[in-house]
Amino acid sequence: MNDTISPRDRAVLRQLAGQVAELAARPVEQEKRDLWYRHNALQPTRPLVFCDPEHGWHEIITPDDLACEGELARGWEFRLRQEIFWGAQMRDDRVIEPFFDVPHVHTNSGWGVHGEKVGGQDGGAFHWISPIRDEADLARLRFPQITVDYAETARRRELAEEIFGDLLTVRVKTSWFWSLGLTATLMELRGLDRFMLDMVENPGIIHRLMAHLRDGTLAMLDYLEANDLLSLNNDGTYVGSGGFGWTHELPQPDFAGHVRTRDLWALGESQETVGISPRMFEEFVLAYQLPLLERFGLICYGCCEPLDKRWPYVQRIPRLRRVSVSPWSDRARMAELLADRYIYSLKPTPVDLALPVFDEERIRADLRQTLRITRGCRVEIIMKDNHTIGRDPRRVIRWVQIAREEAEDAPA
Repeated sequence: MNDTISPRDRAVLRQLAGQVAELAARPVEQEKRDLWYRHNALQPTRPLVFCDPEHGWHEIITPDDLACEGELARGWEFRLRQEIFWGAQMRDDRVIEPFFDVPHVHTNSGWGVHGEKVGGQDGGAFHWISPIRDEADLARLRFPQITVDYAETARRRELAEEIFGDLLTVRVKTSWFWSLGLTATLMELRGLDRFMLDMVENPGIIHRLMAHLRDGTLAMLDYLEANDLLSLNNDGTYVGSGGFGWTHELPQPDFAGHVRTRDLWALGESQETVGISPRMFEEFVLAYQLPLLERFGLICYGCCEPLDKRWPYVQRIPRLRRVSVSPWSDRARMAELLADRYIYSLKPTPVDLALPVFDEERIRADLRQTLRITRGCRVEIIMKDNHTIGRDPRRVIRWVQIAREEAEDAPA
């Protein structure tokens, strides 16, 4: 990566950082922050709204929109322009903060084996050839090893301080993992088709693989904790598969500055196993996730998989707080199950932003019906998983407007 930043690029970045600082200073940001604190504490609020266009960001901020020339500068510019779009145009309930985060420069050795991707050019379909063909291949597995380049991390922080220091607070903060679900890695190693057959024909190989993934992930958590590489996420950090971490319940009362896993939110999910029975989910998946999730202070569970059938097992997770309700869930049943005891993290279908016609009335009617069903629940409305927004940035702006209007009018 070209990690020098020219005087011209610095001027561009400073101008954008100034806009972010102005947005972060608005009184509405504190109002949104207070809403998240109450919401995450399971206190009644209006439904909160958050939209992350995900892959659609590249249809909002195109390469031609970037004014910087250096590679590192363009990456930082993209992040700043995202903040500005969120705060000035999209205007959902995400809090704009006066920070600029620099992640640790690091490498991860992986699990010791590598699959092969065939196809997939230009974002198209591909075939995955998994590396674990038989039980003999298990001997090649290793635990991931993280190696941090502290000198380069410090250099980048100093560079960011030089550019942004009087405008934004620079922090070294890294998102080391999104999910502790394990099954995405399982499918990369063994393959979805083999996994489905193994559960009946050779369950032992799945148990051995999941045990290795559990133990390797536990070792990674130990390393991150012992080396003071974790950062608190009880703030505007994105947690789970939707929502933010604002809470006064973390860190723990005995926190003394060194961040431990029990001071953090964490996410578990298993989207890849949606086709198996709840009992198989408990045996092959949740039993291996629990030792990981039990280490954390507050838990989010689920993403795109429906959880209404899995709920008898999922509800056993200690300190569970945020639960995903995907487009494939029974929304009414989930409202009964979650009530006001958990956050009802509603995921409207991202198809609404991708279709040739942006059907506002259908979007509004669907949200209105769901908010009637969830009366009395602690609801957040999370638009995500977008692969395209129809190359029309106005769609996310208008979706947020509709969602906010319905949230304001929702029955208490």
